[in-house]
Amino acid sequence: MFHKIKSVSALPDYKLSVQFSEGITKIYDVLPLIEKHKMFEPLKDSELFSAVSVDMGGYGVIWNDDIDISCDELFFEGTSIKTPFDNLISFGDATLLWDLNESTLRKAISYGKLINGVDVCKFGKQWVISAEAMKREYGEPCNSL
Repeated sequence: MFHKIKSVSALPDYKLSVQFSEGITKIYDVLPLIEKHKMFEPLKDSELFSAVSVDMGGYGVIWNDDIDISCDELFFEGTSIKTPFDNLISFGDATLLWDLNESTLRKAISYGKLINGVDVCKFGKQWVISAEAMKREYGEPCNSL
């Protein structure tokens, strides 16, 4: 099971803040890898470490062609933290996780099954939904990203 990464930020002390598509944020300490594995030693350069980005598919983070960390390593070995955005999922990610069409979610709003401002909210053009509302209405996710 892959835990698709939405965003990553470099933090002080060789830590990463990693936001996953299922609405979970984790802090991952890269220092043990730097100290243990030669391939991670270049990350001691703070400029390189700060250049971290999400790989093309969201299945890991990368610094260059030689240095990367998988999404599962970051998810299972990272420490969960509380943020104001916990358990918020974009409609696009929710439809992939639950194998639905976005129109299904839009209809659920218009029929009152999902309540705007409680279960869902629109930010600009992007709708987000709480993981709790998705589980309540559609059960556990049937897919992983």
